[in-house]
Amino acid sequence: MKKISLKSLNYVRFRFIIRGALVGILVGFVVSLFRLVIENLLKVMQGVYPKLLTEPKFWPIVILFLIFVLGVNAHFLAKEPNISGSGIPQVEGQLAGLIEVDWWSVLWRKWIGSVLAIGSGLFLGREGPSIQLGAMVGQGVSQKLHLSKSEQRCLLAGGAAAGLAAAFNAPIAASLFVIEEIYHNFSPFVWTTSLAAAVTANFVSLNFFGLRPVLYLPHDQSFPPSSYWALVILGIFLGLLGLVYEFLTLNSSYLYQKLKWLSPRFYGVIPLAIVIFIGMYWPQYLGGGNNLIVSLPAWHLTLGSLLFLSLLRLVFSTLSYGSSLPGGIFLPILTLGALLGALYWKALAQMGLLSDAFLVNCMVYAMAGYFAGIGKAPFTAILLVTEMVGSLEHLMPLALVSLTAYAVCDILHGKPIYEAMLANLSAHTDKQKMLLKVDQHEQFEFPIFAGSKLQDRQVKTIAWPKECLLLTIRRGEKEILPHGETLLKAGDTLVVLTVPAKRALIRAKLTQLSDLPPN
Repeated sequence: MKKISLKSLNYVRFRFIIRGALVGILVGFVVSLFRLVIENLLKVMQGVYPKLLTEPKFWPIVILFLIFVLGVNAHFLAKEPNISGSGIPQVEGQLAGLIEVDWWSVLWRKWIGSVLAIGSGLFLGREGPSIQLGAMVGQGVSQKLHLSKSEQRCLLAGGAAAGLAAAFNAPIAASLFVIEEIYHNFSPFVWTTSLAAAVTANFVSLNFFGLRPVLYLPHDQSFPPSSYWALVILGIFLGLLGLVYEFLTLNSSYLYQKLKWLSPRFYGVIPLAIVIFIGMYWPQYLGGGNNLIVSLPAWHLTLGSLLFLSLLRLVFSTLSYGSSLPGGIFLPILTLGALLGALYWKALAQMGLLSDAFLVNCMVYAMAGYFAGIGKAPFTAILLVTEMVGSLEHLMPLALVSLTAYAVCDILHGKPIYEAMLANLSAHTDKQKMLLKVDQHEQFEFPIFAGSKLQDRQVKTIAWPKECLLLTIRRGEKEILPHGETLLKAGDTLVVLTVPAKRALIRAKLTQLSDLPPN
């Protein structure tokens, strides 16, 4: 028997796991406190807004508070534009090599700005900011440890997963979201780091908020296979409306740009003025929507009320996001999906086509389907909703609705919402704000998928971009030193060396060489 010494043990991935766990613990505390403060501030505002109808003394208090919210965020946006909006496109841009940011500058400003914007009642979610906060913690830890650029990206991705896990108590879906939607590469170093960070962050969050799932929705019956035709129609319905949401969200900023007299830093004055009147009459509808989703089955709303509430959420959530105030669309998408599911159920139930017992079922399936279509991340949608509602009984219907909605959006050329946001961000970002460095070299990974034109080709037959060098090929657990005769296979991961300023360009050229169909 071969003797095993401590020096012969393989600690490479173990180090990534330990680093990920460290980041997860820190992110767990940062995001749990973030979530806790938002929830309590929102409760206060939900109690104050209705008093404006009967007690005029509250008007100066509310107006001064909202002016404070606007002023603080306007100041922050002037100093650090990268805190605007969700934060997910910025993280994706960092991982793609398009932008670099000062992690500490973003971290504390995003935390405070998002607490004020979301806590005031705007239809914004905490999950996008949570992902960016987690990524900034990961970046900060990696810089303190003086890690290489490729190792820094692993901790950046791990921090993002930890942020989502702490926000939603969904560690598996959080890890998959980073891989499917943000990093676009199933690198073993990335997924081990992300999973370790997500699990530890979730553990910290559970100690703050308990074991109950974030969107616990108990249901009476399982959806019968004989009615699956209704799920296909629901998926088509969600896919079409997902395109509407995507169009409004991506173009909402153009509406503000028509207000030439208003500085972009102060666009938030419009949704902050509108939220007063929404809060006066419908305080229970304020915020990202998690309490609305949980309470919806008990409200017994009419078809007209569900239609009104769906339109209100659609219009005001896109208006809130377009103002550039810090806040996400992740939870608002799920909330709108739940409302659309309830609306669909109500219509079919009144026509006698669906049982009254399937309200919760339709809400759950629609949340996943709507996100799958808009985000074009069906695996994440299925797992996320499963973890958030705390039931495995929905898996088959979830998959059917999500795949249908995804297919509809894909056929009609819908783009992944966060990639489209990143494209808009890149188009409008001041080049001086993009702190790209050209005096260092760094590695990045590029996967070869089944169907790629790089598959089954020798290295020497490929017209590699001049600005890069193929270092190694990862094939499962092995690392292969390439030479001209090396044959590339589906499932390989290419480790490529370039300069930071060229990384996004090289990735684009390799994607072009792969000639895969777009997402």
